[in-house]
Amino acid sequence: MGDVLEKFFVVVGLLVCLVYLLKCLRFTKYIFLHFWKVLPRSFLQSTGQWAVITGAGDGIGKAYSFELAKHGLNIVLISRTLEKLQVIAMEIERATGRRVKIIQADFTQSNIYEYIKENLKGLEIGVLVNNVGMLPNLLPSYFLNVSEEVQSLIHCNITSVVKMTQLILKQMESRRRGLILNISSGVGLFPWPLYSMYSASKAFVCVFSKALQAEYKEKGISIQVLTPYAISTPMTKHLNPNLITKTADDFVKESLNYVTTGEAHCGCLAHEILAGFLHLIPSWAFYSSAFQKFLLTWYSDYLKQNANIK
Repeated sequence: MGDVLEKFFVVVGLLVCLVYLLKCLRFTKYIFLHFWKVLPRSFLQSTGQWAVITGAGDGIGKAYSFELAKHGLNIVLISRTLEKLQVIAMEIERATGRRVKIIQADFTQSNIYEYIKENLKGLEIGVLVNNVGMLPNLLPSYFLNVSEEVQSLIHCNITSVVKMTQLILKQMESRRRGLILNISSGVGLFPWPLYSMYSASKAFVCVFSKALQAEYKEKGISIQVLTPYAISTPMTKHLNPNLITKTADDFVKESLNYVTTGEAHCGCLAHEILAGFLHLIPSWAFYSSAFQKFLLTWYSDYLKQNANIK
């Protein structure tokens, strides 16, 4: 009996060592790609002539629009505010010489997809960035204290990803090439108290993306989900950038280094390290009343001091 237990613990120990070795290799890969940009310009161009970006009027979506245009792709901007899209389109055309198409659509509504489909006809779409999203509460709040825009959040954060993927994946499948980047969030990696609706909606994006990648990777299509933490954008009230909080431009530039590395990542090295640290916290501590008090007090004060919250 003693020999059996000894062998059992040896096997368990080897498995634990293997798991941590794989984690070290993963971090080594991100460190390498953080400092040595190895994505060839031709990779993105080989997927197709056009990139479609939802939520392109601000923040991460706007940054992807400019960066993908710099990589030689024509751009389809989709967002709610026509004036913003027109300004961004002119800036991209002047800076890169690429063609830009505008589609005005409000992703909090469910009746927009036939209109989008008609406007995408005839375009060889190689890249789709499902970026559009809404955060009902930047400050941590209990579910019943959050605004009642539940259906709008579901349409914007969940329905948009499903419907836009459905529209464009068919074309990618027929050509057997394409790249879909789904922007989730670090708070979607596990349930976050006091951000319940946002966390749940972003968890859907994670699970949906990973399942689709398993279905379509052998058909030449890459479907990747990004799970960043703090990014300074209008949605986060322009949080002051620091070691953890990235600007949208910096985040997007770094995230494109990793588009060929797997189905899921945080998008930047700093957030990969943060995610690794957060996963060390035991669940009982993370879901305790003490942690919720920490969010409601210290973290709320930090947000108020570092964001444009009125």
